[in-house]
Amino acid sequence: MSGLPTIRALQQALSNNETSSVELVAAALDRIADPAGEGARAFTRVYADQAMQAAQASDTLRKAGLARSPLEGLPISVKDLFDVAGDTTTAGSVVLKDKPAATRNALVVQRLLDAGAVLVGRTNMTEFAYSGLGINPHYGSPSSPWDRETGRISGGSSSGAGVAVADQMSVMSLGTDTGGSIRIPSAFCGITGFKPTARRIPSDGTLPLSSSLDSSGPLAASVECCAIVDAILAGKPAHDLNVPEAKQLRFAVPSSMVLEDADDHVLAVFEQALDALRQAGAQIDTIDIPEFERLPYINRKGGLIAAEAYAWHAELIEEGHDKYDPLVVSRILRGRDMTAADYIEVLEERPKWQRAVGARLAYYDALLMPTTPLVAPAIKALQADEDTYFSTNLTILRNPTFINYLDGCGLSLPCHPAGTAPVGLMVAGPAMRDTHILGVGLQVERVLEAVRNA
Repeated sequence: MSGLPTIRALQQALSNNETSSVELVAAALDRIADPAGEGARAFTRVYADQAMQAAQASDTLRKAGLARSPLEGLPISVKDLFDVAGDTTTAGSVVLKDKPAATRNALVVQRLLDAGAVLVGRTNMTEFAYSGLGINPHYGSPSSPWDRETGRISGGSSSGAGVAVADQMSVMSLGTDTGGSIRIPSAFCGITGFKPTARRIPSDGTLPLSSSLDSSGPLAASVECCAIVDAILAGKPAHDLNVPEAKQLRFAVPSSMVLEDADDHVLAVFEQALDALRQAGAQIDTIDIPEFERLPYINRKGGLIAAEAYAWHAELIEEGHDKYDPLVVSRILRGRDMTAADYIEVLEERPKWQRAVGARLAYYDALLMPTTPLVAPAIKALQADEDTYFSTNLTILRNPTFINYLDGCGLSLPCHPAGTAPVGLMVAGPAMRDTHILGVGLQVERVLEAVRNA
């Protein structure tokens, strides 16, 4: 856990009349508006008036005993990829700012509102979600809560989402994850994020990056918070999670690639997390997954993301190439050079790759690896040099991308000692193992918390 107030704790405070939705939402809006804070860079749009009206309505319903869900009355935010009725979805760009406003909410946004959540705003992001760094030349780049004097990236593409939760500007942020865009900001901001199996969460009203890989999920304070939100997003009853004892758990750690180029802090913290799990009784095996080493070759021409992103952006690029972030459009344009045969090759390789990896994981409860092998780099260093930007982006995206290509699900949990650079521990599994991974993640979280509080 991150030390932030959880959804359950806040609901208890509301039920006990220790606070109100109006008070919680007003505090969130004050943090967003604070000129000394990150709100101006973390949010692209703030719905202050609407949020206060919704909070008042929520308090009235609660007094009548009509709380709709565990999200009732809590301030939330959504990434600027999700349609909000009456507003233009800009996706962190200026390319779309003059396009028509959405006429209805994205389905997942509507589900959150129907559950009683109070929408305070839309969060900033890498333009069109096409980078794991979170740098945005149009709306600014929100910085990680760690080492703000230096100014370090909050991770992309859901950059504002991670900062909004970490700085208590929203209790939960809705993000998307195509190659790590929920888990990377969670790791760099010291919070928890969950990338679900893509098909479980509807994409209606969500601007795509790659229709084959995109998934939508929560960034929040804890695994339980993510599980609460995940059920709402999926349109299902609350999860009844099975939380196995640590001594029942068997984990796999890949020997292939995931620790390459890792810095000393990440290596040390990752090993400490593994030691804590071993001491709690979990079995941890290091296994070969040679398919991980093959994935860069499969994606050598741009992969599914470049092909599908270019198909969506082709006309927009013709209209206004110069309006794009040049570091983003150059990656989209890789898809222009891919042939139909190239695209079909990747599509055909994917199920074979998934079967091979799935077979290696069949006897394990989850895969463990660092969410990213690096601590958050300085923003200025990445802005100063394109080669550094692109090489760092590839390194940061590498580990999470394995799970997207697997069509899997995965948590990023904070596992670093208090007061040190945030490090995420990824707990991941194959497709449709979501409730199992959430249950396993709850146990991992408990073990790590016990060590942190010892």
